[in-house]
Amino acid sequence: MPDTHADYRLSQLDQLEAESIHIIREVAAEFEKPVLMFSGGKDSIVMLRLAEKAFYPAKIPFPIMQIDTGLDFPEVMQTRDNWVDRLGLNLVVASIDDAIANGVVVDDGKTSRNRMQIGTLLNAIEENGFTAAFGGGRRDEEKARAKERVYSHRDEFGQWDPKNQRPELWSLYNGRLHEGEHMRIFPISNWTELDVWSYIAREEIEIPSIYYSHKRRVFKRNGMLMTETPLNPCKDGEVAEERDVRFRTCGDITLTGCVESTAGTIEQIIEEIAVARVTERGETRGDDKFSEAAMEDRKKEGYF
Repeated sequence: MPDTHADYRLSQLDQLEAESIHIIREVAAEFEKPVLMFSGGKDSIVMLRLAEKAFYPAKIPFPIMQIDTGLDFPEVMQTRDNWVDRLGLNLVVASIDDAIANGVVVDDGKTSRNRMQIGTLLNAIEENGFTAAFGGGRRDEEKARAKERVYSHRDEFGQWDPKNQRPELWSLYNGRLHEGEHMRIFPISNWTELDVWSYIAREEIEIPSIYYSHKRRVFKRNGMLMTETPLNPCKDGEVAEERDVRFRTCGDITLTGCVESTAGTIEQIIEEIAVARVTERGETRGDDKFSEAAMEDRKKEGYF
């Protein structure tokens, strides 16, 4: 007998998309002044696509904000500008250079620009009066992020206490705040790296070209392949050579490594990720290699 019943079951991607869109709409309705953190990387681009879907055909009703380290990949900044122009977004740029000039953070010559993002971000949230900030963190990325709630409370100093988080039983979120506090929101917490790439493929989403295989002059540092540029020159004993590489994550050019790869299409990238046993941050982010608790320490201070 032929099956006469329609199959209304959603695919895994459809379920994840629906959950994320629900969270984004809840935040837009509940919080006075939300903002979407946008680095130009794959996760923040997927969040922007979800926000676009959440409010279509209207425009996204909140701004996006980038913390400019001054050390970002030019391909990532170009993709950011393309998205801003296409969607007519209000882009807030919080510059670390400006933060140093204004005395918000101190450049002691030792602290990385990545860590200086903390003070720059907290100052920008306070100056703009943002009460909720969307982030692209996923629980599969790193063990500190696996502890994070979808609604992640920050106190009046912008700090996170992993031992004092609000329960989210039955996906019910508590967004109540006291004066000076704000909430970090993670709509794609339950996604994996493979989910993100599958969604990018399905939605045909524009991403920076450095995610695809290309030739680049790289050198080995701390077990990672790093880009040779005037911003990140070789040190004594380091030798640069041209290789076929791609990036699994985007960030500070002095701390973000790449992997050898010939994956030039999204389908080939998905094949690579499907068999990977190390997360993108674990393999290619130097800022997570300072200590076992590097990410958690930064997050407690206010990092995303």
